[in-house]
Amino acid sequence: MQQKLVLYIGNVTVYSEAERVDQFKDETVSFTQTIQNVKDIKKIFTEFTKTFSLPASKKNNKIFKHYYNFDIDNGFDARKKVNAALELNDIPYKTGKIALTGVDLKNNVPHTYKVTFYGNTVDLKDILGDSQLSSLTSLSEGRELFYSYSNMIRRLESEDDDIIAPLITHTDRMTYNSLSSAQDYGNIYAHSGTSANGINWNQFKYAIRVQAIIDAIQTTFPSIVFSTDYFNNTSNTDFYNLYMWLHRNKGDVIVPTLGQANWTTLTEIRQTSATLPISAIAYADEGGLRINANLVEPDFFEVSLTVTASTAGAYDIIVRRDSGEIIVQMNDESLTTNVLVDASLEDNRTYTIEIRSTTALTFAADSIVWTVDFTQRDDNGQSAVGQQVFKNEFVFQTNTNLEFNIAQQIPKMKIIDFLSGLFQMFNLTAYVNDTGTIVVKTLDNYYNWNFNPSGINIDEYLDVSKSRVDIALPFKSVNFSYKGLGTILAKKYEQEFNSGWGSLSYSLNNDIYDALEEAYKIELPFEHLMYERLFNAPKAIPILIATDVQWGYFVDDNQEPYFGSPLLFYPIHITGGDPIRILDTPTVDNEDITDYFIPSNSLSLVKTTSEVTIHFGEEINEYLANEPSTSPGSSTFSDGLFETKYKTYIQNVFNNSRRLTTVTAYLPYKIFSKLELNDVIQIGQNSYWINSMTTDLTTGKTKFELLNKLRGITQQ
Repeated sequence: MQQKLVLYIGNVTVYSEAERVDQFKDETVSFTQTIQNVKDIKKIFTEFTKTFSLPASKKNNKIFKHYYNFDIDNGFDARKKVNAALELNDIPYKTGKIALTGVDLKNNVPHTYKVTFYGNTVDLKDILGDSQLSSLTSLSEGRELFYSYSNMIRRLESEDDDIIAPLITHTDRMTYNSLSSAQDYGNIYAHSGTSANGINWNQFKYAIRVQAIIDAIQTTFPSIVFSTDYFNNTSNTDFYNLYMWLHRNKGDVIVPTLGQANWTTLTEIRQTSATLPISAIAYADEGGLRINANLVEPDFFEVSLTVTASTAGAYDIIVRRDSGEIIVQMNDESLTTNVLVDASLEDNRTYTIEIRSTTALTFAADSIVWTVDFTQRDDNGQSAVGQQVFKNEFVFQTNTNLEFNIAQQIPKMKIIDFLSGLFQMFNLTAYVNDTGTIVVKTLDNYYNWNFNPSGINIDEYLDVSKSRVDIALPFKSVNFSYKGLGTILAKKYEQEFNSGWGSLSYSLNNDIYDALEEAYKIELPFEHLMYERLFNAPKAIPILIATDVQWGYFVDDNQEPYFGSPLLFYPIHITGGDPIRILDTPTVDNEDITDYFIPSNSLSLVKTTSEVTIHFGEEINEYLANEPSTSPGSSTFSDGLFETKYKTYIQNVFNNSRRLTTVTAYLPYKIFSKLELNDVIQIGQNSYWINSMTTDLTTGKTKFELLNKLRGITQQ
């Protein structure tokens, strides 16, 4: 039965405001849909696209603004996609976007518009484009974070607003030795009565919870809304406890210093005196001075500023308009500074003061003074002199802490690459639901989450004249790895074991067989660090004594600072652990701390609590591997990413009994209009998962690629 298919473009949320497009009566519109294709298992965010033709009718010419005529001003912008929707049998079917790709002419007359309809999930790439993680400025908003000794100690000891400081050094090596003679820099043992040992605080960098980055993506791009199935789910510990190290540059943190000082904004002023012939010209407004000259008709007004420091010391002054545009800047001032602010200040605008200094300067109450002088005419035309004075209400101090701007310190990476890496890491899949939410689930959970668990039988609709059975996965193996394996210990591991740290190469039962392709590669765009547990090894003690400290050494195999790829890790919070010494720089101040975050590739340090890791395969537990008391086998974690996220799907695909079956069915509207990719298809006595399906919306003809469900093996 021929189906009625209608295309709308424009405001498809309100159909009365959308435009119905003229279509060819015989135009075939078919869509191919796939959620996770066995032929390309790392491909995500895939939804259907379809290119089809529209007649160059009078109506369509108007909609597309005669695109073939380039002399028309303000013509249709084919560079941008337009909201669109498909209606099937008078019922909304799919929403997405449509793009104009060209116009065919016959005898120099427009005949056909070529358009492509994009399913909703494709919007994610369109929205994000090439935007970098550094564009997520909301990461810094509301998080007061300074790069200083005291703030680093604070984040080394405890998490605050999704920010921690893990024991990962960017340049210097850490050791642990309680021998009294071993009082050297880098030895973090807390020797009594000395500051000769320890490690500088600026060897560490902050880290941010990955979920906070997901939140910032949604804040920056309001049209992107993720479900809480996987993201923003505190019970989902393997993701929610994941952090990214804020390593923008190799070696030292590079902070925009503004001359080694930050601007500090005066946040409170009050009017202290006034001579008002008729009405006020200015008033205090959110820490600034607001000019309201439009309320009266002054002959003249002038605004001046006097700033007096309590002690000698150079400082700079900025006056901003509406917290943005700089209208006055004066540098290297000392003690008292008088500033004549331009008399042509705009009315209905607020002007604020910022001061910076390389040393902490104090400005007493009433030492920062706004003076507004003016004349006004009364109703009789007589001029009168007026003045208003505003002063700082409280003591004002400059802030010499260096601001750590998270957006400026986050690793250089495209947002779409970051998301793709996470999706490949945890074998996630995504689709857009009817409300516009991007539903994120693991692939296993997606296949389990359907409304027809018993399957949809299509026997009566099958075209039995033709079908095909192929090998499911045309590869000898699947290789899982991390892009970043360049740090010193990861390099050493690769040299010793001839395998990448945390990597896995999978073929069923290690079988060697012929295949169309060699290996399929899934490479995560992240760094994978091998960590080291420190042992106390003084000469007076014949055996190694394990400490609570595990750390990361982010240098190359020449022990030079290393850049690498963005690093993801799990922090383990040690409380009441072995004291370690952190030094201030360049002074000899120090602090011994017993609470700190050690970095880890596993959620737990012991198997009895959790074996979950971000390795792909089984790897040694860096924390227990060299401990003399460790029992055999307890130093290896088995619940890697392959075991927990990929195994069921990949093993089933590689199984010798697995087939990829291609069939055609002529489905009625009641079935194909509601068919989902996680539905189970029933043919005879056999059950199948949908690998892909291509449906002609006008006829219901559907070509399926189906994976047979194996008896005795379930999708988990």
